[in-house]
Amino acid sequence: MKFQAEIDVMPKKEILDPQGKAVTGSMKNLGLSEIQNVRIGKHITLEIEAATESAASQKVDEACKSLLANLIMESYTFKLVQL
Repeated sequence: MKFQAEIDVMPKKEILDPQGKAVTGSMKNLGLSEIQNVRIGKHITLEIEAATESAASQKVDEACKSLLANLIMESYTFKLVQL
């Protein structure tokens, strides 16, 4: 079976997000001061071939832990959709 994974990688709450801070500051300059606490991360999509959804989930989790996210500074979530 083929699955598509939608992965979101974000800086952990306790980690400073300089990109997010810069965008938050720019929002004020654009007259959008109501927008606060911007955090910027990564959105990754990939397709995976696996026998079951559980096997696909395990492989995506392994990819996130070993390559796609820096677990010291980032957290991740993902969802799978069967294609």
